[in-house]
Amino acid sequence: MAYDDPTTLVSTQWLGDHLKDPDLRILDCSWYLPDMGRDPRAEYDAAHIPGARFLALDDVSDSRSDLPHMAPPPEKFISRMRGMGVGDGHQVVVYDGIGMFSAARIWWLFRLMGKTDVAVLDGGFAKWQAEGRPEEDMPPIMRDRHITVARQNHLVRDVTQVAAAAKLGDHQIVDARGAERFAGTAPEPREGLRAGHIPGSRNVPYKSLLNGDGTMKGPDDLRRVFTEAGIDLNRPVITTCGSGVTAAILSLGLEILGHRDHGLYDGSWAEWGMYNDLKVATGDA
Repeated sequence: MAYDDPTTLVSTQWLGDHLKDPDLRILDCSWYLPDMGRDPRAEYDAAHIPGARFLALDDVSDSRSDLPHMAPPPEKFISRMRGMGVGDGHQVVVYDGIGMFSAARIWWLFRLMGKTDVAVLDGGFAKWQAEGRPEEDMPPIMRDRHITVARQNHLVRDVTQVAAAAKLGDHQIVDARGAERFAGTAPEPREGLRAGHIPGSRNVPYKSLLNGDGTMKGPDDLRRVFTEAGIDLNRPVITTCGSGVTAAILSLGLEILGHRDHGLYDGSWAEWGMYNDLKVATGDA
């Protein structure tokens, strides 16, 4: 059974039914790791969901930061959205080419800016194509649209807050990276980073929240994945990963479960793994 909630996750059927809604805005938010060998812009130019605009992750990131794709200042977000014709009163649906990867990060970014009428397309463009749904290769005509934001600071955490949480144990820190990177037995893809994880954090690899076709598991299965990893869904959570992208998949899963007390560590391991004065743990726990 499809899960349809226009503030978190919608099915391909839902999007197909609403494709011609005048206040719908669709964003192709595909982004890939270098070793995936894919060009998101070229793929968008070749084929995308009708009406979709292309949004590059780094176009809505803080270019002043040395860390990868950190959340931008509100002014930059406003400027990018206005230029794409995305604004107040719009229902936004974001997707990526894998199924569930980078789109959740853009969903979280909208949430950070106080916009809640935004959902991830469950299964992404891969599922849309597999079902033989309509595609096009021309970008839509975009007209400026006014947008207001109200940054929700409780949805993001910095390194000082995460270090305090690790020391005090008052928040559960949940890491979305794969088990080998969490344990420190696999090297980090970014040069110069130590291997391991934040002391006291728990590992919930983002892929464990997904079905084989890249769709999100149902609420009962999501709850089971978190609880079996030792996460108390009645306590606050900080999500983290390699660079703040797949952590948003955990944040999305928590939101689907009605867990509202969560924030994302924007710097994630790209930041924590860089500083030798921050402690690192290895192994499974």
